[in-house]
Amino acid sequence: MLARYKAWANGITYSAVRSLPDGEALRPRPTRFGNMVHTLNHVYVIDDIFKAHLQRAKHGYTARNTQDTPALDDLWRAVQAMDAWYVDYADALTERELGEMIHFEFVGGGDGAMTREEMLLHIVNHGTYHRGFVADMLYQARAASPANDLPVFLRDVYRAS
Repeated sequence: MLARYKAWANGITYSAVRSLPDGEALRPRPTRFGNMVHTLNHVYVIDDIFKAHLQRAKHGYTARNTQDTPALDDLWRAVQAMDAWYVDYADALTERELGEMIHFEFVGGGDGAMTREEMLLHIVNHGTYHRGFVADMLYQARAASPANDLPVFLRDVYRAS
């Protein structure tokens, strides 16, 4: 359910960002990642890093974001594929697998260990956290930020289907 929530919330957020006037999503703002698209790219990078952890694979990242900001439409396509991967992955896990501890190295250095369930919760929480920054930037751009919290998803999508 949480992986589906994340995909739904991403869809709403990307729709709002993609509907902005040209250049607005890349306009420099006083925020950690500089603009809306680079903030959303950070979420994608972390999703990709944890996907690799879940697969016990190397991810190849040396930072928690890329140096260059991708084109918004390219990033949106990549995020849709990533969200579909997480939904399929979560659907296939057993209770035993959810509790399995995975050891990894943090991008910034140091050892980490989380269960698969904790990693899935992290990517959902992490995306929510940064979508909040994007929502603030949407308000700065005088654009509406759509309601994308869990209760709205449960009411309008998850339990309505």
